[in-house]
Amino acid sequence: MADTGIHVEEEALGKAYDARLMRRLLRYLRPYELPVVAAVGLLMLGSAMEVVGPWLTQIVIDRAIPAGDYALLAKLAVAYMGAVVIGAALQYGQGILTTWLGQSVMYDLRTEIFERFQRLDLRFFDRNPVGRLMTRITNDVETLNELFSSGVVSVFGDVFTLLFIVVAMLRMDWRLALVAFSVLPLVFIAAFVFRARIRDAYRDIRVRLARLNAFLHERFTGIRVVQLFNREEADARRHEELNAHYLEAHLRSITYYALFFPVIEFFTAIALALILWYGGVQILAGGVTVGVVAAFLQYARRFFRPIQDLSEKYNLLQGAMASSERVFKLLDREIAIVDPPDPLELTDPVRGAIEFRDVWFAYGAREDGEPDWVLKGVSFRVAPGEKMAIVGHTGAGKTTVINLLMRFYDVERGQILLDGVPIGRLRLTDLRTRIGLVLQDVFLFSQDVAYNIRLGSPDIDDARVRRAAERLGAAPFIERLEEGYAQSLGERGSTLSVGERQLVSFARALAFDPEILILDEATSSVDSEIEEKIERATDELLKGRTSLVIAHRLSTVQNADRILVLHHGELREEGTHEELLEHGGLYARLHELQFASAVG
Repeated sequence: MADTGIHVEEEALGKAYDARLMRRLLRYLRPYELPVVAAVGLLMLGSAMEVVGPWLTQIVIDRAIPAGDYALLAKLAVAYMGAVVIGAALQYGQGILTTWLGQSVMYDLRTEIFERFQRLDLRFFDRNPVGRLMTRITNDVETLNELFSSGVVSVFGDVFTLLFIVVAMLRMDWRLALVAFSVLPLVFIAAFVFRARIRDAYRDIRVRLARLNAFLHERFTGIRVVQLFNREEADARRHEELNAHYLEAHLRSITYYALFFPVIEFFTAIALALILWYGGVQILAGGVTVGVVAAFLQYARRFFRPIQDLSEKYNLLQGAMASSERVFKLLDREIAIVDPPDPLELTDPVRGAIEFRDVWFAYGAREDGEPDWVLKGVSFRVAPGEKMAIVGHTGAGKTTVINLLMRFYDVERGQILLDGVPIGRLRLTDLRTRIGLVLQDVFLFSQDVAYNIRLGSPDIDDARVRRAAERLGAAPFIERLEEGYAQSLGERGSTLSVGERQLVSFARALAFDPEILILDEATSSVDSEIEEKIERATDELLKGRTSLVIAHRLSTVQNADRILVLHHGELREEGTHEELLEHGGLYARLHELQFASAVG
């Protein structure tokens, strides 16, 4: 039952109407003022057409038929058909225009959200599951699309229709109009009850869908574990349970709608019966004409249709308010890693000197509120062109050093300098274009091999892509692929082996030709044959470059110019391979353990 609470807090409904949120939403319509005015104009004209038909009916019955005026009867029939055709054309134009408006606004909003995602720091992504973020840019934006496409603009059409019909009925016969309106209190009571019930059902649908999606995302991601431990049947039962809960919520919603519309139809029938009764009495008394009663019967039926629509739009508005609150909460999130207001410029090319000065960093806090330090007062220098290795047990802080150098996170205390310039005083693009990073967990996109090497950069042509692959020994296996460099790799490069993915990532780093290269456990997941290829290629690649090599296997860093040994976030030892072995400290013990394990 662990899944039952996943993301429930994300799906709670807010107020049905929030003026602050609505004002902010309507700002997205500002670039489209003319189409909005046109849409509202079409809605007004379309609403006006709703009044024409009953009015023409009244003239036909009261004037044309009693007078036996065939010409007038023909003209009125043509006018009636014309009103219907014009109304249909206006409805078509309004539908196209409002849908275009909704899609255009959502295009702008999705673009803004995606740009915001790309600028947020890694700490944000550490704390927010991918599924929740995908919901923001898909489900929530789609809910807002419905608001703009069929809610915020088209609600004017319902209001105008009601207003025009009320005015027409009051002008035609105010007493008969009041009789027709006498059922409105019952309609409002029914709408209020329906609104409360459908709100609960709507919330349950959202919550249960979130649970179901979270369950599916987790099981699909961990399908190997599910199959390895024979959990298929148990997970199928759990999925069936979540699916049944989701179905029940939907059926409850359908039931409410199935009840609401017949209830409104029943009240409409009462209004029509009252019009027939009172109108008949007035006809007999000479107070109204038959044509007026006939027109009122049509007006009454058209009057209650927008009331049904407005009740539905209430729920749409309610969902849109909740979605907009979540979307704006994301858009309002402060971007932690930003360019400085007065950035400094680096020399081109950079020399590649790196310095950590008393750097402290924590990803989070302990239970007592104190920072849970991952790095504690780390200081070291890397000379231009030097190959520096960083080793230590898991959790020692090795990868954190890289994250801070790339400014994926900012230091809590101390400074990091590149060529003597604090990296916080540099533009992010200036800093990150100078550094190439190859990770142990290689991420490849589902596009072709060439794209994964150049990452869409227009500065890297096909020849440069091929040279990078050839220098690193990746060209032979790429050229064996059915489509070569144009071969699509599938999700996360699933069509390649671990070693082949690693070679593509090395080719990517080489193609961008950075002055500083960082290898984070880059050869720990490959076999010895590919590791040899990578080591030969990286030896060539590292010449004349400053490099940091994070390694768990000490055999891969023995030829480094210097080796740093981290332990529990502190820099404990520093020296060459031979010097550290002679010292007999942590490095020597690590080496002894790995050597013994290898021999065993």
